[in-house]
Amino acid sequence: MKSAWQAQQADSAATALRLNYRLSLDALLNAIDRLDRAVDLDPTAGRYFQRSELLAGAALSPNFAPTAQQRTEWLKRAEDDLRAGLGDDPARGIQWLRLSSVRLALGGPSQASVAPLLMSIDTAPMLLPLWPVRLRLVLDNWQALTTAQRETVALYVARTWQLSPNHEWFADAIRTPVDELFVRYFVRNEAGAQEELTRLLTERRKKKS
Repeated sequence: MKSAWQAQQADSAATALRLNYRLSLDALLNAIDRLDRAVDLDPTAGRYFQRSELLAGAALSPNFAPTAQQRTEWLKRAEDDLRAGLGDDPARGIQWLRLSSVRLALGGPSQASVAPLLMSIDTAPMLLPLWPVRLRLVLDNWQALTTAQRETVALYVARTWQLSPNHEWFADAIRTPVDELFVRYFVRNEAGAQEELTRLLTERRKKKS
């Protein structure tokens, strides 16, 4: 009961981070402190996941400017929480995806980031809301993927193109010419995909000019 009450006090901060609402550093630190207490009282997977969301959000959100040391500390704590939570509750595609993001931020492209990314796909393969972040992580980690992993990921990306009601997020994931080459390669066998990507990318370039 006490743990739930402490965790509830952090809900507004977690919502602000998810929706990119204005959130002061003091409010964020207070929310993390509340979840520290909640985890101490009830060290369950759910509590670890809640705290990892705040810690990762604090480290990765553009709305805060932590020192390099503080950012690394938050990321490492988030990684520890995710490992603890996933050890007890591994069928969590969202949490595996967060772990991949955290490890990418800590160490750059590597198998340490790729492994949880693939676990996220394994545990929630066709959960479409996760795929915009997944595609970005696929592109960021491409150099670290093995040949077999690249083939697997490419099949899933093509499948999500087929299932997605719109393809805006494919274009949104493209930040460099190399990204564009990879995305075009992923959907090379999909009817009309190249033309649609050209249209979407042209629209974005016009908005920036």
